[in-house]
Amino acid sequence: MKTRITELFGIQHPIIQGGMHYVGFAELAAAVSNAGGLGIITGLTQKTPELLANEIRRCREMTDKPFGVNLTFLPTVSSPDYPGYIKAIIDGGVKAVETAGNNPVKWLPVLKENGIKVIHKCTSVRHSLKAEAIGCDAVSVDGFECGGHPGEDDVPNFILLPRAAEELKIPFVASGGMADGRSLVAALALGAEGMNMGTRFIATKEAPVHENVKQAIVAASELDTRLVMRPLRNTERVLRNAAVDRLIEKEKTLGANIKFEDIIQEVAGVYPKIMTEGTMDAGAWSCGMVAGLIHDIPTVKELVDRIMAEADTIIRQRLARFNAG
Repeated sequence: MKTRITELFGIQHPIIQGGMHYVGFAELAAAVSNAGGLGIITGLTQKTPELLANEIRRCREMTDKPFGVNLTFLPTVSSPDYPGYIKAIIDGGVKAVETAGNNPVKWLPVLKENGIKVIHKCTSVRHSLKAEAIGCDAVSVDGFECGGHPGEDDVPNFILLPRAAEELKIPFVASGGMADGRSLVAALALGAEGMNMGTRFIATKEAPVHENVKQAIVAASELDTRLVMRPLRNTERVLRNAAVDRLIEKEKTLGANIKFEDIIQEVAGVYPKIMTEGTMDAGAWSCGMVAGLIHDIPTVKELVDRIMAEADTIIRQRLARFNAG
């Protein structure tokens, strides 16, 4: 399947694996790239630029296909060593970067000079237009369904994607609620040039996370996610567990007076405990409503092949049938 996204990144299928904290390691990125999509290493999961350089080398040993690195620009006082991370990306010969968080404008010139294509994650049309204006090559449009940070506008993809299509000139992919061939065809119908999957890729054989995490996603329904940190205007969609229930109770009790320090136990530094050790109630972790559509743990190749076969069948048979007048 050829789209502007497959052409932009030199990939076979219009499927991107989004950056995910303590999930986007070389094993998963290489598996997605080998299956014909665009695998992404999560930059800030690697504590230093040197560790990221090493992770890029490891990925290179596992695939000769294009892969990218996610770099999230955090609004923090003590910033990570972004120049160091960018140098590791450039020196590693990576040609695709998924940016997220704060406006990446400061870093675009050096990425562009080194022939790197940039796709920025956006949760609104206005942010997408800003990404286009500053020179991003593509955007990942994140609907309200998505795991992680859906923004504060609460617009789901059935509205957000066609709105993005009305306004944008650069290509975009649909993110949030993407799981299968139906998702891909729907995204294309609504104006996207492909899709970005996060939660669905966690429930695969190659995802380097604890089996408990994969089983929790398979067991969850579309009703099992919760929105937390909304009073702090840092809304995150997470899978419900004991820690999340505690966090929501604190939000109710403290109301507008809540501070980040009040919930630090439930949200800070919990990913290694959950993703690596499988301690499922250790804290809040990002998960999309799409969990309701995830019923198995295939290999990445099985998943991608199934998605493309299903998409092809829908386009050629189901949709063609409606046009048979």
